Parts: sequence; C-alpha cells; structure tokens
Amino acid sequence: AVNIYSLDPLPMQGPELGVQPDDIEAPGIEQEPKQEVLENRNVVVQQVHIDGLGRTKEDLLTYEIADVFRAKSLIDVMKKSHEARQKLLRLGIFRKVEVLIDTSRGEGALPNGLDVTFEVTELRRLTGSYNTMVGNNEGSMVLGLKLPNALGRAEKLTFQFSYGTKETSYGLSFFKPQPGNFERNISLNLYKVMGQFPWSSLRETDRGVSAELTFPMWKTSQTLKWEGVWRELGCLARTPSFAIRKESGHTLKSSLSHAMVIDTRNSSILPRRGGLLRIHQELAGFTGGDVSFLKEDFEIQLNKSLFWDSVLSASLWSGLVLPIGDKPTSIADRFYLGGPTSIRGFSMYSVGPQSEGDYLGGEAYWAGGLHLYTPLPFRPAKGGFGDLFRTHFFLNAGNLCNLNYGEGPKAHLKKLAECVRWSYGLGVLLRLGNIARLELNYCIPMGVQSGDRICDGVQFGAGIRFL
Repeated sequence: AVNIYSLDPLPMQGPELGVQPDDIEAPGIEQEPKQEVLENRNVVVQQVHIDGLGRTKEDLLTYEIADVFRAKSLIDVMKKSHEARQKLLRLGIFRKVEVLIDTSRGEGALPNGLDVTFEVTELRRLTGSYNTMVGNNEGSMVLGLKLPNALGRAEKLTFQFSYGTKETSYGLSFFKPQPGNFERNISLNLYKVMGQFPWSSLRETDRGVSAELTFPMWKTSQTLKWEGVWRELGCLARTPSFAIRKESGHTLKSSLSHAMVIDTRNSSILPRRGGLLRIHQELAGFTGGDVSFLKEDFEIQLNKSLFWDSVLSASLWSGLVLPIGDKPTSIADRFYLGGPTSIRGFSMYSVGPQSEGDYLGGEAYWAGGLHLYTPLPFRPAKGGFGDLFRTHFFLNAGNLCNLNYGEGPKAHLKKLAECVRWSYGLGVLLRLGNIARLELNYCIPMGVQSGDRICDGVQFGAGIRFL
C-alpha cells in the first residue's frame, strides 16, 4: 500500500550520489610477514594536514579526522586514514580526496612520528545535474542546481525540477548536518507538486513547506517532521463519480510526524540478508489546518540466504488512519493497494472501496508477501551482467477497507480478514544498481472481489519499494 496522494517533492538532502563510502575499496594489506612487522611497531601521528581547502571551514573537518591521531601502528594509521577519507567524501563537498602518509620531519620530529596529509579537491560553487529517476511504476526526468558547501560547513542548497509520467514537481531545499555527526541533520523544504491519478479520476496540486530533523538513536534512524501543505483536488475525467466531485476543493493540512527505521539489510533494492523495520506516525490538525487525523503505518521485511545462491524474503505492511472529529478522512490521506509493487496481479491501486469505477482508498489495510529469489537457470553470464537478474517466485495477499470505529478491535480484525485478495506467480527481475529494480511477472490473481480491477497474466513493474 502506498499513500500515493501524499505528494512529496524529490529528496534533496543527504550526501551526493556520486561517491558513496561503500564504493571505496579498502587499502590493500601486503604480505603477512610485513603486516606483523608494521602492526608491532608503535608510531605516533604528530600532524595531520589538509591541503586544497578554499571556502570549507577547517573546524568542520577536525571532527572527521580526529581518529587518525589515535592510531598506534602503521596498519592502524592506514585504516583510520581510509575511514577519515570515507567521512570526508560522505560530506558531499569534495570531488576527490587523496591520502599521503610520510615520516615526520623538522623540529620536534620523533623517530617513530608520522605526518598524514589529505589532499582534497572541492566541488564547484554551483553544480548542475540532469538524470532520470524511477519511482513506483513511474519515470521522471530530473533537472537540478546545487550549491554544495554553501556556507562552508557542508550545507547544501538545492533547486530541483522533476517532470514525470504522473507527477511534476518543483522544490527548494536547504540541508545542514551537525559537524562531526553527519547522520544528525536538519532540512528545510519549499515545494510545489502536481500529480494525476487516473485510477481515481483525480488530480492534485500541493504547495507546501516542511522542516525535518534526522538523528540516530541506538541502532535506529529517527526523523521528526513538521509539514504545512495547501492541497487542491480536482477532477481528472470529464465524467467523474459523485464521490470524486465531492472530494474536490481545497484543504490545508498541518501535521507533525515521526519515523523510526532499523535497517540491517545489505541492499535496499534486492537484499540477500538482514531485516528492515519502519514505523511512521502522523498527527494532523494539532498545529492548525482544516483536516484532522491520526495515521499509523509500519513495514517489516526479513531476508535469509539459502542454498544454491537463493534468497527467501518475507514482508508485511499495515496501516490505519483514524479521523479526529466529525469530518471524514480526505481521499488524499487514505491508503491504496494493488499493482505490480504491492499485490501483484491487480491493477495499480485498484483494490477496495470504489464508486463508479473510481477508487477511493481505505482507512485500514494490510499486505504480506513471501518471495523466493534464485539465479537464472543455467547461470548465463555468471559473474557479470547475468548476476543483475533473478528468477522470482511470489505469493502476495492483503486487504483494504474502511472500519466502523464504534465497533471493537475484534470486529476490525474480522473485517480485515474478510475478502482477502491474494495472488501468486513467477517472473524475472533486473536490479538497476542500488537505485531501483524492474520486474516482469506472470501473475494469477485470486480472491478477486466485485469492483476490483485485475491484471491477469503478464505484468510489468518498476520501482524502489516492493512488497
């Protein structure tokens, strides 16, 4: 399920996409006898130099290189210098970082003293980008302008324009990390997003502003967010249903939200091991606006490597939106289910409550998936291009409905357990780096209810988040 009507601008904060720490190879260790000699020899790092700085403030980098001074052997110096290089690249303000290690010279030099020099090349003051982006069954052309290191301490000011098959957006974002703790950062966003949703004969224009604080806590990543958005809903078709015409108009949403993520997977696109837990809460109306609701949703995913290079994966999504006050929830705040990225074998977001062929979403849902990923038969191009492909066997199930909140939890669970849609099938998927994946599946939908729209047979899907 995806709350497709929560139109968010493209992410414009975080590190640059060019060089990631995982892409940098660790320095090679030489022969074992040599390693023993180096490890057993005590050394002292006397000085660390950073050459090539222009507008970058030195105090920002002091936190990133501090561990180099704590190294006690040559091997340790190499390792900690490599880790410091990764941290400097992660800041997204340098195009290149090189490390030189030499013996100390000059007055006060110790016999076992070392000097470490980082030679950096800063990014230009203004950079532009042109690329394509894959969303959930949507493609976009993205144009961007960035001012990296805008104030000298890894701040980033970004303007981005995206033109997609269903969505067009403009966004201005300011991102600032805490010195010495890049995972703790704040971002401010100003955006306008226009989307079309043919399954509901609806179009939406959002104009909003948001502020986010992201920080690590124990093994989790936490995000606190405030968002104020003016939403304009209109009819996409000439003859929409009465329910869609009734939803048309303007709303103002002001909400506070919190997200917690624990992610131990080795890859977000096609993991081989590890798990994911994502919990999200949103409270609207407490800080103003004319819509009021409490929204909860979560996602769990577990992955386990098996024999013959195969992987077993299980996932569960669930969500609930509870209206506060007398007004019902807006179609823009409900959940949607169905399609090649959720319950395969059903058309895009075409499951659950509908009126005259227009799908209205639901206030409660659950969806589960069981998957077996295996290598291609006979392993063509093993070790190369063939490793980007996987054979895929799946079983999906779920339900989407509205609840009568005057009834108890037992009645709610009973309704969610009724009229379960499910499907099974097999197909081939292609991993596009660690950015997105494509699926071509043969689907057999089951548990089809009156009003559901199915896609019996071959179904194509593209996206970054799959059930």
